[in-house]
Amino acid sequence: MHKAILWRPGKNNAVQCTLCCHYCLIPAGGKGACGVRLNDRGVLYTLVADNAAALNLDPVEKKPLFHFLPGTQTLSLGTEGCNMGCVFCQNHHLSQPVRAGKKPAGTPVSPDSLVKFALHSGAQSISYTYTEPTVFSELVISTSAAAAEHGLKNILVSNGYQSPEALSRLDATIHAANFDLKSFSDNFYRAHCGARLKPVLRTLRAAKKYGWWVEITTLVIDGMNDSMEELQAIATFIAAELGQDVPWHVSRFHPAYRMTGSAPTVPAAIERALESGYKAGLRFVYAGNMPGHAAENTYCPVCGQLLISRVGFTAHFNTAGRCARCNTTLPGIWTREQF
Repeated sequence: MHKAILWRPGKNNAVQCTLCCHYCLIPAGGKGACGVRLNDRGVLYTLVADNAAALNLDPVEKKPLFHFLPGTQTLSLGTEGCNMGCVFCQNHHLSQPVRAGKKPAGTPVSPDSLVKFALHSGAQSISYTYTEPTVFSELVISTSAAAAEHGLKNILVSNGYQSPEALSRLDATIHAANFDLKSFSDNFYRAHCGARLKPVLRTLRAAKKYGWWVEITTLVIDGMNDSMEELQAIATFIAAELGQDVPWHVSRFHPAYRMTGSAPTVPAAIERALESGYKAGLRFVYAGNMPGHAAENTYCPVCGQLLISRVGFTAHFNTAGRCARCNTTLPGIWTREQF
């Protein structure tokens, strides 16, 4: 075990974790909601400080990030554990067992070994992903600092439920992030995720102020968050408070975890989401988990020229951030030299 960051002592050897917006009050011998932060006699420890449960070389499009170093590889890592318990979790085999008491599994890693692996593999970035990076913040902080020193970029793939204190510690080393905005209903977050909406919105605003490149993902689920009113509310928030150039990925749900009896999202719901995004003024709205859909591609927002074609996570493009037809500059980070 390693001593955790961001906590304060309480009475009778209890501690309060301040890493995420649950602000768990943990009695001696207890764990936080994430399942990976343990109070041992009045001191908070992390059980996943160096314990990678997943480590892969991925296309950056898989995060998904479509306007950040497209066509490049990113070294992706995650530990077990999560601070949410979404009933529809698409990575539940990694995120949820420890919340039920299972001991975290994984392989010890170090920031130096991760950076060396990334450089040797030809990756241009390291992504903290798969589960929720907040619960392995100690590893994110140390690795992202080492990566930045070697010219690698750092990507956060997150549910946005970290505390302001935790988010601020990543300000200088994170370059891009994809945040889930699962719904625009606090009732949805409470009933289906065990969380609240307002802290997520606060995180998204803060990430933009930090200057990170931000993209948003919404997993669209039939009968839960697919009404035109809710989709319009999400799109309007993104356009008005984050910016019209922030890409919005509307992804198709596939049955998983506690919703294995549900049907996959109908294509019509994705079409509604695409319509809502453009109606709100967003310039880049993408369909996820819909291989072959035209909305996987990037088009010039001025003249409509096809600039990047995609099938799944494979991208074919002929742009360095500028439209060859009308010379419009595309928002995004297209080369490492842009930093």
